[in-house]
Amino acid sequence: MHSFKNIYPFIALCVVTLACKQQVVNQGTVSDFAVMADSSKTPADTAYYTLGAKSTFNFSGNPFTISFFSGELGHKYIYRNRTSAQGIAKFIFTNALNVGTQQNTLHVMLSTDFKGVVAGDTTTTIANITAASWKDITPAVLANNATAVTDTIDLTSYASAGKAVFIAFKYTAQSGSVQNKWTITNVNLTNSLSDNTVYTIANLNTPSTAIINYGTNTYSPGWVAYTPSNTKKWTVSTSSLIIDSTNAASTVNSESWAIMGSIDLTKVSPDMGVSVKGISSLPAAYQYLYTAKGNYTATFLATNNTQFSTDSVVRTIPIVIR
Repeated sequence: MHSFKNIYPFIALCVVTLACKQQVVNQGTVSDFAVMADSSKTPADTAYYTLGAKSTFNFSGNPFTISFFSGELGHKYIYRNRTSAQGIAKFIFTNALNVGTQQNTLHVMLSTDFKGVVAGDTTTTIANITAASWKDITPAVLANNATAVTDTIDLTSYASAGKAVFIAFKYTAQSGSVQNKWTITNVNLTNSLSDNTVYTIANLNTPSTAIINYGTNTYSPGWVAYTPSNTKKWTVSTSSLIIDSTNAASTVNSESWAIMGSIDLTKVSPDMGVSVKGISSLPAAYQYLYTAKGNYTATFLATNNTQFSTDSVVRTIPIVIR
């Protein structure tokens, strides 16, 4: 007599496999997915809406997931994988001279060959600072000890995709008199593109604190402080960079650096879509409110993910808000 003790697990596996395949069949093929605006007669028609009225998109088919890109700034499907774009790179900050009268004590520096900070090794890091080629990009008003001035430095000529730069505030002061105190606030490094998008690519945030560009997270490399000469050191926080005064005539010269990097000046955040549908049942329609007049390309990305394959299809609808 044959034993049937090993047959039951096999039968159970077959039942599960058939059930999974049935679920895939019920889900439908991704090519079946279609979308049409309620103001259109065919899926290819331009949809017209009055500003303030919601756009309604009706679905057919049943893909696993649907993502929606409105076509607004920061939400364009064509830029969903873009991480770099040539624009106008600007370094913006507010400087204030709080104490002291020494001239030319604060400089803004840029390097493309600084070897970087060596964690836990101050001696090597300071040697790297000394060995690097630094370009002095200090604005004239800062060189003249202006107080509470917002400076903007155009760094576009240094921007090249994949090319890392370091930006630093270099403080130098002489012995024999009170050494200056400086406070730096409102630090922002931006990349402005021709389509009017402006991306903040660095600020005073720590490397673990997100910067949000059009709903997408990015991260600043953060700032570090090193003192090649004397003991005066930059105090780094998420609100300011401060180099303090001696409040009395110093007997030694001082040199101190606050450094940020490395950073790609062409950096941008990928455009973000929103999830319209997960694996749950298909909604009958999706509504979206455009907040400005203009022409947009509404894009829906439908995807089927199974253990056997990943398939996707893109559907677009021209939108005019008037």
